Amino acid sequence: MNKFLFTTLPSNDLGLLTRSLPIANELTKLGHKITFSSPAKAPKKVIADAGYENLSPKHPLYEIGFGGFSIKRFRKILKSKRLRQEYGNLFTFFFRLIRSLPIKFATSSPDVWNMDHAAAMAGMMNRNFVKSQCDAYIRLLKESNADVVVDFFNPFSCIAAKALHKPLITVIQADAHPDSKGFIWWETPSQNLPSALPAVNKVLASYGLKRITKMEDLNIGDLTLIVGTPDTDPLPGNPEGTYIGPLLWQQSDAEFPPWFDELHHGKPIIWVYSGNPRYASKATIVDSEVIIDASVNVLAQEDVQVVLTTGYHSLPEDILPLPENFHHARYVPGLDMAQKCDLMIHHGGYGSCQTGLYSGTPAVMIPTFSERESNARKIAMLGAGEYVLPKTDDTKKKHVDLEEFRTTVNKVLMTPSYSEKAEHFSEQLRGFGGPEKAAQLIADFARNNNGE
Repeated sequence: MNKFLFTTLPSNDLGLLTRSLPIANELTKLGHKITFSSPAKAPKKVIADAGYENLSPKHPLYEIGFGGFSIKRFRKILKSKRLRQEYGNLFTFFFRLIRSLPIKFATSSPDVWNMDHAAAMAGMMNRNFVKSQCDAYIRLLKESNADVVVDFFNPFSCIAAKALHKPLITVIQADAHPDSKGFIWWETPSQNLPSALPAVNKVLASYGLKRITKMEDLNIGDLTLIVGTPDTDPLPGNPEGTYIGPLLWQQSDAEFPPWFDELHHGKPIIWVYSGNPRYASKATIVDSEVIIDASVNVLAQEDVQVVLTTGYHSLPEDILPLPENFHHARYVPGLDMAQKCDLMIHHGGYGSCQTGLYSGTPAVMIPTFSERESNARKIAMLGAGEYVLPKTDDTKKKHVDLEEFRTTVNKVLMTPSYSEKAEHFSEQLRGFGGPEKAAQLIADFARNNNGE
């Protein structure tokens, strides 16, 4: 038996869990022990429901980022025996917090060219911030006593594993591979993009590690697994890594709400999935509220039935009450829902795109930033869906042309070729391995690496 630590980018959405949990379940069947580190609220619930232990890095930024900033909470923190042992007193807590706070940020934009640009917008232009995060993950890796780290898009975890010379397996999508053209592959990038590389390379040097020439270099592990297939997620040449097909997941005991059986079978069923509508109190570039707004304004007037889900996130109050032909659930079994609906409308997230292809269901996508636009463009190029690009106003709130959205929805619903193309790639994906193949490759790597 080997002990694996699964680390994910600490974002408050479920996209990376749809990749990691299927592999975790297959490795568990093979007798291995899996521990997660995904500290945000929605992932914590899903991981707990799946029965896995979930560790959080020990650092004030995680207390504030995922626990909330308030005097009451600080008092609770300092009264906690565990946290008193960790921080000692309020001065130490604030010292560690302030020292690690990122000061320099690239200008926030939905046009994220590549991982370096994304890292610069996320605060990784600050050496102290990067170093503190990596140190927190180094400690986490040590305390987990894991034999192997399996990472899903977390640069701090990758650096920590490399610094400890801990075997590292990375599971990535093609856009995050060093050989890719980044997230906006259909355009030529500016030569003056902000970069996190100087700060990151200083941190790498402090651990005695080689410098990197692009942030995507961190995504190459001792074993690199690429989600999708060469047709659905192409890379040039002979890229380092192994394609493993789709990674999709739903709770084994998840059920549809009681009202689902009452839906009229003579009307099209449209599944609208927004993901996290709002990541903060103010609008941000990654918010998916625009999917809900557009769907409510357009689909309320159409002769369709709408199932609206948010992935455990709350609905924005200003869109309530919902139209009569809408039904809301915080969560539904995604794979089953995709197979039962006639059309998916979503934010262009990679997991949502893969779900539609796997189930043979066409999609209309409103991609909320460039990584999602990349996914949406690939689905459109495959002929399995269409996309409508949102525009952002001065307050960062997104909106779409409602008539364009209406026309696109009706076009995909009424044109059989979209379903036919989706079903074609469903057959291809189903024959490519998926979680079982990934788990076997990981288990074989661990056995050979540990000399079992």
